Amino acid sequence: MPRRKPISSRKTQKTEKNYAEPVNKRLTNAERSAYFARREAAKVLRSTLQGDARQRAVGSIKSLVYSPSIRNKKATFALVCETLKHLSVIKDVLDDANILSAKWKEGTLTGDAERYVMLKKDALQSALSQILSRNGAKEVKDLMVLDKISDLQKPRFARVNTLKMDTESVISELRKQYKVKKDDLIPDLLILQPRTDLHNHPLIVNGSVFLQGKGSSMVAVALGPEPGWEVIDACAAPGNKTLHLAALMKGRGKIIACERDEKRVKRLKENVILSGALNVKVKHEDFLNLNPSDPSCAKIRAILLDPSCSGSGTVVDRLDHLLPSYRAGQSDDEIKRLRKLAGFQKRVLEHALSFPAVERIVYSTCSIHQIENEDIINSVLHLASSHGFQLETVFPQWPRRGLPTFDGSEHLLRTDIVEDKEGFFIALFVRKISQHSEDPVGVLGKKVKVASKFRKPSNIFVAKMLKVPFKPRKKI
Repeated sequence: MPRRKPISSRKTQKTEKNYAEPVNKRLTNAERSAYFARREAAKVLRSTLQGDARQRAVGSIKSLVYSPSIRNKKATFALVCETLKHLSVIKDVLDDANILSAKWKEGTLTGDAERYVMLKKDALQSALSQILSRNGAKEVKDLMVLDKISDLQKPRFARVNTLKMDTESVISELRKQYKVKKDDLIPDLLILQPRTDLHNHPLIVNGSVFLQGKGSSMVAVALGPEPGWEVIDACAAPGNKTLHLAALMKGRGKIIACERDEKRVKRLKENVILSGALNVKVKHEDFLNLNPSDPSCAKIRAILLDPSCSGSGTVVDRLDHLLPSYRAGQSDDEIKRLRKLAGFQKRVLEHALSFPAVERIVYSTCSIHQIENEDIINSVLHLASSHGFQLETVFPQWPRRGLPTFDGSEHLLRTDIVEDKEGFFIALFVRKISQHSEDPVGVLGKKVKVASKFRKPSNIFVAKMLKVPFKPRKKI
């Protein structure tokens, strides 16, 4: 007869196998919802942490949680955030408890991982107690490495789309459910309580209101286009600033919304249709490929330039401050990425400055890094001046200005990631001599040629009509 294994060995073997056995217990609705939320959170965490480790994020935490495939979004979001907040403590507990097998570490473990962990509950609790004791802590929260950003509560901002509905009507409607007040700086921008969820509200669904932060909403207002102007939004998708421009221009004039990415173009077009902005023309093209000398660009009077950036000013929204890479600081790869972004940002700004009829250019980023902000502006000042541009103060009443890295940085605007809950940067270039101001010929440079035709006294009245300086020839 074959020799039987000791009872203790058989118990251990049975215990180790139990985690792989299916659960036959009938779950309540609440238990089922929590069960799926934990699994959905695990999928989001896997994608987030793998992307963070490789410096190739597949999307922000919020975009992953709010994707259509996630059913219990609220619970999943809470689980993901709490797990990331406590990630360092979780790792320490797992290391001290030493419960992870080789298969687990290699990613080849099969079965229900949650049940496996629950079987090791006593070992995990013992490890946590030892860690608390070593660090002189009474509770888990005492082990947390807190920073200012983790505790920030950002208000919910919503911009009224005045192409569809007036601000007072929107406020009246929203106040049926929420506390709402107007922003004191940006027209048609509303402020609601932090964590107010408006994603499925009818006013959002029908395009009467767009969820847009204050920093983002300041950009179009800073550009200040007038109704009837022709404007370019150089890097338009997803279109919040484009649609804000359309509203400020009261749906009149023309906005060319450039976007080079095909998928983002689709989303841009959907948002334009939703907003009812009939004066927006979506152009699937790289802004750098537009020829400033082309006749189609002859009447462009303003350019909004919000190029790709690091997004470091949106960590509160994106929750990047919860990721291991954020707490570790800038890596060599991140520094290389910033330099590459800065090179692109400088090229597109230089290109914008070359449009002959443009009067106003706004350059903005959602970055806190000097290399993407003040350094870019400083690097193009000479070129801007050669085209007749100078910096103009953006929102003079705003207290936070550019870093004092060069003369004139006080014209620049910054929002603070702690004070304002986001880090935006805005610079405004204004051409000192407008080519559209009382120019009957169409181009100022042609006046000199026209003046030479009015040498005869009989044509003096024509010269006066065209406001061309007239100097009669001296008789010899």
